[in-house]
Amino acid sequence: MEMKDYLVRGMTMDGFVKVVAIRSTELVRRGAEIQGTTPNATAAFGRALTAASMMGNMQKVENGSMTLQIRGGGPIGTITVVSDPVGNVRGCVTEPKVPLVEKYPGKLDVGATVGTDGTLTVIRDLQMKEPYIGSTELISGEIGDDVTAYFAQSEQTPTACALGVLVDRDMRVKVAGGYLVQLLPGAPDEVIDALEEGIQKAGAVTKMLEAGLTPEDILGQVCGSLGVVFMETTEVSYKCYCSRERVTAALISLGRKELQEIAEEEKNFPVECQFCDEVYEFTPADIEELLKKI
Repeated sequence: MEMKDYLVRGMTMDGFVKVVAIRSTELVRRGAEIQGTTPNATAAFGRALTAASMMGNMQKVENGSMTLQIRGGGPIGTITVVSDPVGNVRGCVTEPKVPLVEKYPGKLDVGATVGTDGTLTVIRDLQMKEPYIGSTELISGEIGDDVTAYFAQSEQTPTACALGVLVDRDMRVKVAGGYLVQLLPGAPDEVIDALEEGIQKAGAVTKMLEAGLTPEDILGQVCGSLGVVFMETTEVSYKCYCSRERVTAALISLGRKELQEIAEEEKNFPVECQFCDEVYEFTPADIEELLKKI
């Protein structure tokens, strides 16, 4: 029986640090399976899914969403991940079949896959007239560092984000997860020092997950002497919101000319969702019906 993915949110005892950690093994497996990614792409996509889940959950706007887009000029192209307010995620990559690049034997080089010449963009739909859009230059393409830099530069929040996806020899995701800690205004130097020391001591996320540590354990290690109060535990998964209605609306938005061309082919028109493996079939009669609506 596989453990379910979940994330946990809390604060340090002194109230100066906001913390969240996640076990995302199953949702990363599902995303990799849908996209058909090779190991390097799995690691990069998995890290983006993991980060987006935590960021989406922290946003807490009902019916809102958070989109994380990473475009680094590397072989994977663009990584797009969307999170709902709970932390359920869905996403896609331009090029799932990327070559194997290792930093050293057994350590996938995610930075080389993503590239460093580009941007990390966050689009927050806060249910206002306009979405909030923030963008920063990529630092390493390793994604954790880039999310850290994004929060510091774009949202002026000192943050540490660590992400890990371990891909096994059989190309299956062995473990995935991460944590995100943020200093609140007024945090004294001794809190910052204690947190830096905790992060240093905790080490790599994949090592902790491989050793069987839970998200709670990970935050315990990272916060060290500061201690943690857990406030909320939430199950999360890979979840797509596509539906026939949404696909129909998208087809109508193509306009009369394009739909007319599809109708003239007089054969079934399949539409595949880019975020999941659902295929919606539209018959010539369906297309004719849509044309009546325009």
